[in-house]
Amino acid sequence: MALAQDAAVMVEPGSIMVVGIGADGWDGLSRTSRTAVEQADVVFGSARQVAEVREHCTETRTWPSPLVPNLRPMIDAYAGSRVCVLASGDPMFHGIGVTLAREFGAHRLLVHPAPSSVSLACARLGWALQDTATVSLVNSPVETLLPELADGRRILVLSRGSSTPTEIAAVLSANGFGASDITVLEQLGGPAERVAGGLARESTFEGVDPLNVVALLCVRDPDSPRHTRVPGLADSAYTGDGQMTKREVRALTLSALAPAPGELLWDIGGGSGTIAIEWMRTDRTCRAATFESSPARRAQIETNALHLGVPGLVVHGGAPESFAAVSDAAPDAVFIGGGLTGTDMLEACWGAVRTGGRVVANSVTAESDSLLLTAAAKYGGELRKFQIYRGEPLGAFTTWRPQLPVTQWCATKQLGAITR
Repeated sequence: MALAQDAAVMVEPGSIMVVGIGADGWDGLSRTSRTAVEQADVVFGSARQVAEVREHCTETRTWPSPLVPNLRPMIDAYAGSRVCVLASGDPMFHGIGVTLAREFGAHRLLVHPAPSSVSLACARLGWALQDTATVSLVNSPVETLLPELADGRRILVLSRGSSTPTEIAAVLSANGFGASDITVLEQLGGPAERVAGGLARESTFEGVDPLNVVALLCVRDPDSPRHTRVPGLADSAYTGDGQMTKREVRALTLSALAPAPGELLWDIGGGSGTIAIEWMRTDRTCRAATFESSPARRAQIETNALHLGVPGLVVHGGAPESFAAVSDAAPDAVFIGGGLTGTDMLEACWGAVRTGGRVVANSVTAESDSLLLTAAAKYGGELRKFQIYRGEPLGAFTTWRPQLPVTQWCATKQLGAITR
């Protein structure tokens, strides 16, 4: 008991002990983790987790659904008590430890991690953990997986439940990766551990335990389109009425916008959503909101975003009147692809972007070009003009068909900059 008493003394008032627990339950906990559970005045966790430790606890509470709105009130109700929270595996890997740190601050947490499901899966498969991509579908549509797919790539998917492996197989088959190997690893580390597998296009997974991880060895069908993270997807990747920034100009525009991980884009005049979608595809942490006045085009943007793996794209009504709906976070970049001639559009976008952020605007008309000239004179930045030609048949020969020339203005909002 001396060890338990010493461990209890080390816990500061108001601290939250976070204990990772695997499918092996109490038997798999380290001595330190067991002590944290035993000495707690109350232990929080899922029904499965609490059942594993209940006989060793003074009091247990199971989480309600939804969890996040109830998290702080439930823990604050035990202010001054020794609180322990159970987490699956490593609490800081897509786990509740991340939510607790965001809500209460890292200084209040004492984290005792267990091996994550990803570590256990790599151990079973002989995969190098550092070279294996991980995607969580716990709170995301299965299409979120799509930007990660590449021939020969190894991916581990954190499932939301027993239906996830079959959903993954269907999405792979529908998107040119039907020959991929799927391995389903259930109850990793526990006495009921089980492994099953097959090809995506040939497999449906029945009777899968809800606690599972899905391993993918991606194999691309040779004749399927290649949708990489590099901007400039084929125009045919998008559905809609054809209102879009075309492939070549889209690549040049994303280069000017220069997305970085975690940054937020506002896309004005979304059309088919091409710029916002490819901004978000560059990195899974990139965020975007698009503004489009047409209800039909808003619907097609949402469809394209889902089918290209970025369902988190937020779609609003027209600009600038809808800016107030997202005023809580200043964008890192703004792209004006439509509505440039609208009243005060340029001024509203320049005012919205954060200091150090970028504004990029494209124009294909003389009237819009004049506005970009004025903007460059007022705010600085660079002006460019692109002329794209595409080879097309002309009888038995090939000719070069010019696309509409595009004028582009790109400027960075400087701290304390004086307009000219």
